[in-house]
Amino acid sequence: MKIATHNYELAQKLLPGSGQQIIAQHTEEELVVYQAYRTSIADYAVANQKFGGPDFSYNRMSWIKPNFLWMMYRSGWAEKENQERVLAIWLKKTEFLNILANAAFTSYNPEVHASRQDWEKSLKEKEVRLQWDPDHDPFGKKRTRRAIQLGLKGTLLQHYGTTAINLIEDITPFVKAQKSLLDRGRTGELLVPVEKVWKINDPVLEAKTGINHEHNHIVQADRH
Repeated sequence: MKIATHNYELAQKLLPGSGQQIIAQHTEEELVVYQAYRTSIADYAVANQKFGGPDFSYNRMSWIKPNFLWMMYRSGWAEKENQERVLAIWLKKTEFLNILANAAFTSYNPEVHASRQDWEKSLKEKEVRLQWDPDHDPFGKKRTRRAIQLGLKGTLLQHYGTTAINLIEDITPFVKAQKSLLDRGRTGELLVPVEKVWKINDPVLEAKTGINHEHNHIVQADRH
């Protein structure tokens, strides 16, 4: 597994307790996002290092999440139906920034949009949907800190699924091993991917996507 891991309790001491920022495992050039799928889609993706096959549709929206524990919350630690396999997807940071630049909020936010009409225009023009939702601890409890998730569709999803990806890893065995520790009350041994804040150093893009390093009160529906 290319993913680097460390102790969960240590990880929490290194991450901010609030705010909206990109928290992910990342290197100088790459960033990891997570997706969970049924076995047939995951098998094809790992074997071909791209998305496709008879059970994957490019005609629907596909959501990516840079935050591991947010993915665990959504997939039930790979136990929810059709989310039994968790994939770690390595992207160039330039590809992730392109996704961010093409993102529109799923709901109107007066702190970001000049008007409701401005928001509706962005929805029509952009192929990515952006949400900031409460991050969660390993047991599913909400945190003050918020995590980003991005829904891709259209030509941008096609590019992501067939061209943008550097590596697709199946990390399901790791996920199941950590869930087993939780089930046995051995939280002190829990491992999680090494994640840290990525400061994109683009004030304009930060403002457009709601990135900040202080707690705020933006509340959006938990849709996916």
